[in-house]
Amino acid sequence: MKKLLASFLLLVPTAALAHPGHGIETGLLAGAAHPLSGLDHIAVMIAVGLWAALKGGRALWLWPAMFIGVMLIGGALGMAHVAIPFVEPGILASVVVLGLMVALAVDLPLWLGATMIGVFALFHGHAHGAEVPESAGGIEFMIGFAVSTAALHLTGILAALSLRSVRLQPLIRVAGAACVVVGLGLSLKLI
Repeated sequence: MKKLLASFLLLVPTAALAHPGHGIETGLLAGAAHPLSGLDHIAVMIAVGLWAALKGGRALWLWPAMFIGVMLIGGALGMAHVAIPFVEPGILASVVVLGLMVALAVDLPLWLGATMIGVFALFHGHAHGAEVPESAGGIEFMIGFAVSTAALHLTGILAALSLRSVRLQPLIRVAGAACVVVGLGLSLKLI
């Protein structure tokens, strides 16, 4: 548990650097910092890891890989200025829905969970890609946000596995409920 907390704390200080004017506006570091700049992205990416760990088996690697792969496609579409409808509502829905999946420990078939995660990843990726600064260097930026996303997924997976091993599994569901609250708060502009 101490290792998990230490890993998470290593990620947290970079969140403020995702905004312009902090010296990390281009390339790999800007991409890595970008997903850490929004509570919606952080909540969803950790929720994917938590849900994958709850499902177990192939979902443990498939669901995070699906998110990252489709997110990169969405990022490329956003960078190319290809419009996708309902990106912001889709992102907000992803926070609530994936939080509910964790909070209720919903056991969907592997393919259905992967499809749902892929749809939400497209919205998140598009938002990342559309926000890439002209000077950011697209490929490096995308690699950065993929690595950061993988780290957040891994945080969720490790948290769930750690809590399960010490018989605190109900806390995983509490984390899912917190994700729902964050999503509703963002949707209602309370956060």
